[in-house]
Amino acid sequence: MPTVAVPELGTFAAWRDAARGCLAVAVPPEDILWQYGDAAGDLFAEAPVAPPTGTVTVPRAFVELAQNVVWHSDPERFARLYALLWQAKDRPGLMSDRGDAGLAKLREMEKSVTRDKHKMKAFLRFREIDATGPRRRFAAWFEPSHHITEPLAPFFARRFGDMDWIIATPDRTAIFMDGDLSFAAGQPKPPLPEDATEALWSTYFRNIFNPARLKIKAMQAEMPKKYWKNMPEAAAIPEMIATAEARARQMQLAAPTLAPARAGKITERLRMTDDTPAATDLDALQREAAGCTRCPLYSDATQVVMGEGPRDAPLMVVGEQPGDQEDLAGRPFVGPAGQLFDRIAGEVGLDRDAAFVTNAVKHFKFQARGKRRIHQKPDAGEVTACRWWLEAERNLIKPRLILAMGATAAASVTGRGQGIMKRRGTFEETEDGTQVLLTLHPSYLLRVPNEQARQAATRDFRADLEQAVHWLADHAA
Repeated sequence: MPTVAVPELGTFAAWRDAARGCLAVAVPPEDILWQYGDAAGDLFAEAPVAPPTGTVTVPRAFVELAQNVVWHSDPERFARLYALLWQAKDRPGLMSDRGDAGLAKLREMEKSVTRDKHKMKAFLRFREIDATGPRRRFAAWFEPSHHITEPLAPFFARRFGDMDWIIATPDRTAIFMDGDLSFAAGQPKPPLPEDATEALWSTYFRNIFNPARLKIKAMQAEMPKKYWKNMPEAAAIPEMIATAEARARQMQLAAPTLAPARAGKITERLRMTDDTPAATDLDALQREAAGCTRCPLYSDATQVVMGEGPRDAPLMVVGEQPGDQEDLAGRPFVGPAGQLFDRIAGEVGLDRDAAFVTNAVKHFKFQARGKRRIHQKPDAGEVTACRWWLEAERNLIKPRLILAMGATAAASVTGRGQGIMKRRGTFEETEDGTQVLLTLHPSYLLRVPNEQARQAATRDFRADLEQAVHWLADHAA
C-alpha cells in the first residue's frame, strides 16, 4: 500500500497535488495511506513514495471545502477528502447532495475549522514585549482546536503589518519580522508580560457590558471558557455575571419617568390596545366600529365587517380579515373560503349558526389591479390596532373555545403567529386562560397548487374541526 506523506507546512498545496496525481492515475481511496508530518505510518505499509503527477479538473465547491478541511485535527481528513474526490469524478452533482453521508461529515469538519478560525481572530490578544526598536514587537499565545495557525497567519500579517510579532500555539508558531512571515515548531505557553493597555481595555469592556441583556449560555457559546484565561478582559466576567441582576435593577430605577417626544405614537398605540369599547351589546359595538379610524385600512375598504353569531356562543371562530365579497356584503366568511369552511364544518357536525364567526382584522386590505382587488396580508400594526375590536367581541361573547384559523388569527389571539403549520391541531391559552385551538385558514386550502398536498391539508383542517366539536361536547356547560 503506497503511503503519501503530507507535510505540516504547505499542507493544502501538498495534499492537493498528491490527490490530483493519484486521481489522474486512478488510484482508488482504499489503496492509499495518508500520513501527516512526522506521524508514524501503518506497520504494514510500504515506505512513503513520491505522489504521482498528473492534472485533473475538480469542482470549485470541492476545492473550497478542502481548503478548510485539510486543517482539521482529524487524522482521517485527507482520506475522507480523497474518497469524496474519487466519487465526484463520476457524480457531477455530488457537491450539492445533502443526503451524502461522506459530504455531510466533511461539511461538519469544514464548519468546525471555520468556527475555530473565527475564534482565533476574535480572541487572540497581543502583548507588547519590546518598544525600543524601530518596530514595536508583540507576542500572543493561542490554543486552537485545529491546525489553523498557517492559514490564518497571512490575515494577521495584513492586519498588523506595522509591527513585529510572534503567535505561539502548541502546534505551530508564526513569526512576522520586518515584513517577512515564517513558521517554527509549536511550543508551550511562553511567559508574556502584562500590557499597560489591558487595564484601559478592561475598563472599556466593563462599560459596554449591558446586564439587562445578559444571556449566559449564548455568551459562553460564542466565547467558550477555554479562551478566557488568555483574554485580559475576561477576568471581569464572573463579577459582571454575579452583579448583573442588581445592576439591571439600578438601570431601571435610574431610567427617565417621562417618555421622549418620539415615543408619543407608541404610547398612543399601547393605550388604544389596552382600552376596550364601552359597548355592552353587539349592535352597539357594530355602530361604534362603523366609524373606526384606528389604522389606515378604513380609507379604502367599503365598510367595517364585524363578527356575527349568538351572544352566548360557546365557540368563537377567528379568521384573518374580510375578503372582497365580505367587504361588499358586510358579513364575515361569505366568500369562497367561508363557503369551504361551511362545507367542512357541516361534514363534521360543527354548526356555524351556533358559533360566533369573526376576523382578527375588520377592514379589507387589498391591492387594486384593474377592476380586481387582490388580497394583501395585514401587517403587525394593523393586527394590533384591530385587536381592540376582537377583544371587545370576546368580552361580550365569553366563548369557552376559540378556533384561530391561520397565522394572523393566531397572532391576534395568542400573541404569536409564527410556525402555524407545526402548531395547528394543538391547544394554547389566552392571557385569561381561554382555550385556543389552532388550525389552518380555509383560504390556504384553496391556494395549495399540488393536489396531493391540498388533500393532506384538507384532512388536517377537517381533523381540527372535529377536535373542536369533541372538545365542546366534553366541556358542555
